[in-house]
Amino acid sequence: MIKAKAGVVSLKVLETDRLILRWQTAEDADFVLKLMNEPSWIRFIGDRGLRTTEDARNFILNGAVAMYEKHGFGLYLIELKEGNVPIGLCGLIKRDSLEDVDIGFALLPAYWSKGYAYEAASAVLAHGKEVFGLKRIVAITNPDNASSANLLKKIGLQEKGMITLPNATEAVRFFEIEF
Repeated sequence: MIKAKAGVVSLKVLETDRLILRWQTAEDADFVLKLMNEPSWIRFIGDRGLRTTEDARNFILNGAVAMYEKHGFGLYLIELKEGNVPIGLCGLIKRDSLEDVDIGFALLPAYWSKGYAYEAASAVLAHGKEVFGLKRIVAITNPDNASSANLLKKIGLQEKGMITLPNATEAVRFFEIEF
């Protein structure tokens, strides 16, 4: 939701006690480049091949921004309210490879184990149900990513087993919640 306030455009979608979740813009390219080249991102989510700020800018425009335009949602940038420091991404994704919308999240390691992912994911889940009227939200994780699996369970998703996505070679853990 874009709101104009005193000539300034706000890309804020959600606000929690400690966080702002907002639409990504091309100006977030340096942060996205850093996050997506973290060893934890590459291990648990995959190497997206982003090596330059320009790669990241194109990834944002062709990924998140295109999804906002098509579906009204996507991966939002998570910022700390205090100082507007970007710490990660969290949002809803509509992949061609899944029937339902899924929730995804990733934070820089310096912000793990502080409750931020729970705070952001809980808000995104409620937003998907209340604003977009979603009746079911799913999630996938790398089989070795116990932290993400635990968070998904904590926000109410149930593990349903393993699935292999089209064009993938390895199975992933599959979770769902129905409202």
